[in-house]
Amino acid sequence: MKKLLTALMLLASFSVMAEPQMGKDFDRTAQTINTDNPNKIEVIELFWYGCGHCHSMETPINAWVKKLPADVAFKRVPGLPHQAWAPMAKAYYAMETLGVLEKLHTPLFEAIHTKKSLNPTDEKAAINWVTQQSGLDKRKVEEAFGSFATNTSLNRAANIFRSSGATGVPSLIINGQFITSSTMAGNNDAALKTADYIIANIRADKARAAAPAKK
Repeated sequence: MKKLLTALMLLASFSVMAEPQMGKDFDRTAQTINTDNPNKIEVIELFWYGCGHCHSMETPINAWVKKLPADVAFKRVPGLPHQAWAPMAKAYYAMETLGVLEKLHTPLFEAIHTKKSLNPTDEKAAINWVTQQSGLDKRKVEEAFGSFATNTSLNRAANIFRSSGATGVPSLIINGQFITSSTMAGNNDAALKTADYIIANIRADKARAAAPAKK
């Protein structure tokens, strides 16, 4: 019995130690970021196609997204801290405009990191790649890369990156208020678990706020 109690105490101690900590595993965003739907808890993945860690995050985050409850909304936003990352951000939004994002998102990662056939900082190469992989007319692809809608999205992506306070990718912004990352939490799986922890706390706060006041 004594051994069992000792084991339970150690387990409880481990659980407390394992709880994500503000200022270490996650932090507040530099500025609050408006979300698309106030009725949802929004999670944004900041990523760059040229980032090996983002490529590694694809499998775990895709599995995680499939299990998200109905009150959580997920979206990706290309990281855009400087112009060198712009070609891949343009590729993301152009593919979205052209209706081929779902088809080409993973292959673009593979072209860069597995096949090593594409330089992520070369916009002309990105246009050629999207043209070849999609089978679309090159002029149409070029127009999507340089469109007003794409440029508007790039500006918003840059503002989100700056407002988040992110120092790298992949990073996860939760409800426009908190940020975690593989670096902060320790690895990709830990970052996702930290996001789960933050989501649960935001959900609990919302429930308390919605509960009728006790008389």
